[in-house]
Amino acid sequence: MSTGPGSVASIHIARFATAPTESITEVQAVPGKGLAGDRYFMRAGTFGKNFGPDNELTLIELEAIEALERDYHVALKPGEARRNLVIRGVALNHLVGREFQVGAVTLRGLSLCEPCSHLEKLTSHGVISGLIHRGGLRAQILTEGIIRVSDAVLEHSPQETTAGLTPASLSAATY
Repeated sequence: MSTGPGSVASIHIARFATAPTESITEVQAVPGKGLAGDRYFMRAGTFGKNFGPDNELTLIELEAIEALERDYHVALKPGEARRNLVIRGVALNHLVGREFQVGAVTLRGLSLCEPCSHLEKLTSHGVISGLIHRGGLRAQILTEGIIRVSDAVLEHSPQETTAGLTPASLSAATY
């Protein structure tokens, strides 16, 4: 799988920490706040008390959800993964420490979004082991805009990505 071009397969927000996610066709992304209408935008998420850039937006590969069912016999609907964007055709792990574009919005991949006991409690046993290192990506929103289902996902060139980053911050952001 490449790091682009891919596309947004679906968009999901939840109004509060344990609420089921709702599938929507477009969402407003706001730097420093997250996705309009989502639990973290309203500081009502499980980890909302310590809100930071890594709570603004989460992504997961559709291929990881499909592999979870194929390899671990754990079926999740895309929204049940509790990630905001489900992406097709992009290796998200490769975007840690990199800038990339989702439609008109620029994002920076911050860290892997490993599955946790909260996710497994809301879904089913086996989610943690099945999604380890494939649970998605935490990203910071750098530019405001609308993200829509079917928007392209494109990685920026390394020169664009590292502009303004120090060697120390760049090495801290990669794995």
